[in-house]
Amino acid sequence: MDLTNKHKVVALLTAAGTGTRMGQDIPKQFMHVDNKPLIIHTMEAFQTHPAIDAIIVVTLSAWTAVVQAYANQFNITKLNWVVPGGATGQESINNGLLELAKHLSPDDIVMIHDGNRCMVSSEIISDSLATFHEKGSAVAAIPCVEAVFRSNDDGKSSDISIPREQLFRTQTPHTYSLEKLLWAHEEASKRGISNTAASCTLMQLLGETVFFSKGSETNLKITTVDDMLIYEALLHTKKQSWLK
Repeated sequence: MDLTNKHKVVALLTAAGTGTRMGQDIPKQFMHVDNKPLIIHTMEAFQTHPAIDAIIVVTLSAWTAVVQAYANQFNITKLNWVVPGGATGQESINNGLLELAKHLSPDDIVMIHDGNRCMVSSEIISDSLATFHEKGSAVAAIPCVEAVFRSNDDGKSSDISIPREQLFRTQTPHTYSLEKLLWAHEEASKRGISNTAASCTLMQLLGETVFFSKGSETNLKITTVDDMLIYEALLHTKKQSWLK
């Protein structure tokens, strides 16, 4: 694919976690639902979106060939690069960015997304890009609807509530220019900031304003067996033709 023109949009999918909370024999991103690995479910969302030009997957070094093989099997033609991750989420993202820097222009657009957040919708992707073009960056988020308390004794009790209308739960995608993301990771290295897997948190630590785009309760991150069961239920519900 020719990526020499400006303002290409690349989805950077993080899939380098070991899945310890899932307690299974293989990393969660490679577990199958409906005879398809979770990472492929996620890739398909970006494969089918017309605004996405290319995909890069950052994964465990021992699984890079597996990712490419799965992509070939399921016709993920937009997958251009598979690179090994690092010791932390922040390092893994940086590995992906350094690879993209070899192929993209600084003002090209990078949409960082959790590889195990499989139900990202076309609307969420589109709104992330629209917010980016308006504000210069975008982080998917949803309002917090529960009553929230802060505890100082490991969750045993609390007398401090936080107004929920002030609280938003961030998800992915996080959309920035490649130049901005490379700057953030360079600054993090200079300032000794490490293990900040969420790009929005890193940007906030560096003094940047976070602009929110559309998220969804169904845009869940699969990290536990319970999450897997919820995802399967949502996936099958989505397929019901009578639902609008």
